[in-house]
Amino acid sequence: MGDVAMTAPIIRALTRQYPEVQLTVLTKKLFMPIFNGLENVKVKEADVKNHHKGLMGLWRLYKELKPLQFDAVADLHNVLRSRVLKKYFALERIPFAQIDKGRKDKKALTRSKNKVFEQLKTTHERYADVFEELGYAVDISTVKPLGRVQLSEKVLGLVQQDTKKWVGIAPFAAHEGKMYPLELTQEVIKQLNETDRYKILLFGGGAKEVAALEKLADNYENTLCMAGKLNLSEELQLISNLDVMLSMDSGNAHMAANYGIPVVTIWGVTHPYAGFYPFGQPLDNALLANREAYPLIPTSVYGNKVPEGYESAMKTIQPQEVLEKLMGILES
Repeated sequence: MGDVAMTAPIIRALTRQYPEVQLTVLTKKLFMPIFNGLENVKVKEADVKNHHKGLMGLWRLYKELKPLQFDAVADLHNVLRSRVLKKYFALERIPFAQIDKGRKDKKALTRSKNKVFEQLKTTHERYADVFEELGYAVDISTVKPLGRVQLSEKVLGLVQQDTKKWVGIAPFAAHEGKMYPLELTQEVIKQLNETDRYKILLFGGGAKEVAALEKLADNYENTLCMAGKLNLSEELQLISNLDVMLSMDSGNAHMAANYGIPVVTIWGVTHPYAGFYPFGQPLDNALLANREAYPLIPTSVYGNKVPEGYESAMKTIQPQEVLEKLMGILES
């Protein structure tokens, strides 16, 4: 989801610079709301688990796309499915550009020996490169965030507007190497709650996460669990109205950044140098594990490789440090 959310600013820049261009975004049904509000953009579902599954399914998908008469195809994913589609589009000799994921550079950044610790090209820049290859140079410095979205009656009923500022907290990630220990997150929530100045809204997905967040929210008067109560479209409405988002190196950070919401990110065995930092956010908002104590960081791009002894790397980021960063944003 994070990778998909990161495409939105680049698509927004493209359609602003080239208003004559009509885009069709091909993505999974779950991710379609991410592209709501983007001008000159239509969204088509890729049902890769059923109707568009396998080679025959991808052929059906190609046949559905063919009548749209594309002038070019930008592959921002570059996986097996999109490479199969590339071969199908080649039958019509339609220009097809694919993202260079920079695997060699990322391997050098994350390896334990002879590590090359330097900032890599960002994923946003890699997306822009794809469009430039097709003849559409994109100036990503011109991107403006999406505006706040009006809250539906359902969302308002759950959150209930008041004078408190809204703090979003998304404490989970796809891999444990990117997750701030829940007991430390709880300390952050506890201290925010005690001020009685903020409403703390917890985000997550999946049954286990929902259960954990519900239990957490029950302990604090000013804390509400949003996980499991909203679809993605409704969740984006709410995120667009936050005063700040606290997130791991995960999708919630990118979705909040798309709306210009200040995002504080916590990093464990991953690192912003890999190119996945939220768009338009100051680097000062990144709280990093101590590399002097854990010099192999980043150990992976996605947080799925945690060397022995690195399980506690995130504990070098103290809850007070997180609180000070959040309060500095909230009280500015």
